[in-house]
Amino acid sequence: MSFADRLLYWTIVQAGAWTFAISFSILANTILASSIENMLTRMMIGSLTAALPIGLLLSIMNQIFSGREMGFAAFLKSSLSALPLCAIFCLLSYLTACQSRATATDAVADPNGDAKGEVKSIAPLLERLPPQKRGELLRLSVQDHYTEIVTTRGHQLVLLRFADALKEIGLTEGLQVHRSHWIAISDVVSLRKQAGRLHVITRDGSEIPVSRSHSAAVQARFAAHTPAG
Repeated sequence: MSFADRLLYWTIVQAGAWTFAISFSILANTILASSIENMLTRMMIGSLTAALPIGLLLSIMNQIFSGREMGFAAFLKSSLSALPLCAIFCLLSYLTACQSRATATDAVADPNGDAKGEVKSIAPLLERLPPQKRGELLRLSVQDHYTEIVTTRGHQLVLLRFADALKEIGLTEGLQVHRSHWIAISDVVSLRKQAGRLHVITRDGSEIPVSRSHSAAVQARFAAHTPAG
């Protein structure tokens, strides 16, 4: 091949390989979020799967530019040779994503709507959610064998023990109010006593029960929120 042909060949191959690897990696990270905990594992599965379309691309390009015969053996060889490249692309994407999350911040507004200057780091727990639901962490609740994660962008059931979920709230300031409920400080609007039981009222109007063992700590922490009878 001439220099121009080689340049065109490698430009198409590299651009195509990068596009396939990144696209499959992002797609797998989203689809497998509820079944596979580790983000790198999800991305790597998608990226390595991309070796198949990349192998097909290589076979086509070799046939066009070098006249090599296309066949299953050639396709398989090209796909296997693409695996290391896919792994490298995945690692680069993962490191970039981690860096972005590490520097991402979220300004939290208080219940009265006054902006606070305090900035919170995103909780690692949010990595388990689909991207469209990764908002400010508001509360966690036990649902059978699942933990329901509620954010400002929605809620999602995740197959995760409640105790493990509490370990991944990051720097989010909050309080466990019940053996089955944890709530972020920013989500508390008021306290309510009904039939002798204490409840926390959230931004969206939900009532979260407070167990007797946590009642004193909750009332002490939210002393400014006068319980309504």
